[in-house]
Amino acid sequence: MTDWNFADVWEAVAETIPHAPALVHGERRVTWAEFDGRADSVAQALLDVGVVHQDKVAHYLYNCTEYLESTFAMFKIGLVPVNTNYRYTNDELVYLWENADAVAVIFHGTFVERIEGLRTRVPGVRCWLWVDDGSGPCPAWATPYETAATTKTDRVTAPWGRSGSDLLMLYTGGTTGMPKGVMWRQDDLFSRINAGNLLRVPEDGGLEGIRKAVVGAGPVIIPACPLMHGTGSFTSIGSLNIGGCVVTLTNRRFDPVELLDTVDRENVNVIAIVGDAFAKPILATLDEHPGRWKLSTLLAMISSGVMFSEETKRALLRHHPTMMLIDAFSSSEALGMGASVSSGSSTEHTAHFTLGPEVRVLDPDTGKSVVPGSGEIGVLALGGRNPLGYYKDEKKSANTFKEIDGVRYSIPGDFATVDADGSIQLLGRGSVVINTGGEKVFPEEVEEALKTHSAVRDAVAVAIPDKRFGEVVAAVVELRPGAAPTEQELIDHVKERLAGFKAPKRVRFVKSIERSPAGKIDYARHRSETTEWATSA
Repeated sequence: MTDWNFADVWEAVAETIPHAPALVHGERRVTWAEFDGRADSVAQALLDVGVVHQDKVAHYLYNCTEYLESTFAMFKIGLVPVNTNYRYTNDELVYLWENADAVAVIFHGTFVERIEGLRTRVPGVRCWLWVDDGSGPCPAWATPYETAATTKTDRVTAPWGRSGSDLLMLYTGGTTGMPKGVMWRQDDLFSRINAGNLLRVPEDGGLEGIRKAVVGAGPVIIPACPLMHGTGSFTSIGSLNIGGCVVTLTNRRFDPVELLDTVDRENVNVIAIVGDAFAKPILATLDEHPGRWKLSTLLAMISSGVMFSEETKRALLRHHPTMMLIDAFSSSEALGMGASVSSGSSTEHTAHFTLGPEVRVLDPDTGKSVVPGSGEIGVLALGGRNPLGYYKDEKKSANTFKEIDGVRYSIPGDFATVDADGSIQLLGRGSVVINTGGEKVFPEEVEEALKTHSAVRDAVAVAIPDKRFGEVVAAVVELRPGAAPTEQELIDHVKERLAGFKAPKRVRFVKSIERSPAGKIDYARHRSETTEWATSA
């Protein structure tokens, strides 16, 4: 049995390579020794306000060094980090922090006005740590984060100690319903992240194994997506576990020029993104400025949470054929379900994944494994190390985490077919499936077909009501600048690639799909707006 705790791991790294870089944000550079020491100071500040074992502390931050420093501090004293989507409204923030039972919030100064409008509605939050971002002074009701981080202290541990059973809680909005907190034991999360790392440590080697594995500065990674998203958080944690350095971008809106400049300046090895929402702007920038960036140290671009298209992969590899493009098929509830790897010598088809060793594709009615090559649609189930469940939601936990044949599986609701060689063709999340006359249509396959049209920059497929079929497919399309295809042209384009019933019956053109900072789509909003548009047309 293992008992991995991230604080123990990162302290061992800091002792081994104290002068190596751990965090970089613009001109700010934090060594491993500084990372460790500042986290100790923040941990002591939290203890001083009376936190207890497994109290929840929310991040309300853009990407910055303080995000990971304070995460380290929480791990040191057995607190539970809670991510906050910085696009949330007042009501959504109140719901999240109340649902999580947050006792403290670490926030950027730009959010002061919003917090002042809701602070009395979250009486459980008794500590506010203000991170200076130049937007104004620290309010009287908060404590400057930098004061906490620079108050010298010795190594900090809590009276209750540390354990691999201490939690990290990742709130995920999913495609429907209110956000739910996915509860990961640190020992389980360490194992899952380690299994997917480009460099791995021996899981049974303990902290001495960490010290032997970390012989020098590790890989340099840029989470181009927000740290409040699982992709940004987990890839950063994975890099830190092996003595790496996490470089965060200073612009609060994704800027591909800043990203590429930073790759060259910081000798970055890995970029973490979330699908075409990041990949396409990167590609457009490379196309616009051929040869401007060397990218000689870039080994891999990893996407998780949202697939990115085959066309985009091929074009990126033309700019840098020696890197790997990795689609990591994972979700907040299930890490390591599969992967699709492309390189200059081969490009995987969109949504075509090699299954992880603990994954089964099950018939949703019988619970039996789908026969490879049968063409049957099944639901993906991941065994092994999985979350404990959703915080304070036993019903949803029971629906997602099920025991089958004596094995506990995570079944988030992703549907797929299994090819004869055992690889899978991902269809999409069942919660947004379109049922048209009894035929199931998964939005992702329609969206990918639309995005192969040269005029389409982004697309969403949703259901709208229909008197004959119950509901039919409709598309929401964001066009490339200057493009002007007709509605029928796009419908015909899909029909050339998919069965007729999967093609959209209507196409609504919009200026922007308005994906979240993590690249996710608000299907509920698009369905509602498209239904209203189709009804009034």
